[in-house]
Amino acid sequence: MHPACRVRREGFGLLFYDARGPRLLFAETGNLVPADFFATVRGSDEFPEGTSEQQKTVLRKFFGQLLQKGFLREQ
Repeated sequence: MHPACRVRREGFGLLFYDARGPRLLFAETGNLVPADFFATVRGSDEFPEGTSEQQKTVLRKFFGQLLQKGFLREQ
C-alpha cells in the first residue's frame, strides 16, 4: 500500500482513501479480501487464503487497478 493511502472495511467491501488528495475508491469486495491484507508487503501471486482460481483472476484485475490509481506500489 502507498504510505499516503489507507483502507477500511465497510458493509459493501473496502473503502480506499488517499491523503494526497480527495481520492476515494469504493470496492465491492464483500468479505473476499480483509482490510489488513494490504498491511504487509506481498508478491503479485499472493492472495487471501481460500481464494478460488476464478476469484484470483478477478483480484488480479482489481489489484492492477489499485496500482494504476496509485493506491498500491510495486516493490
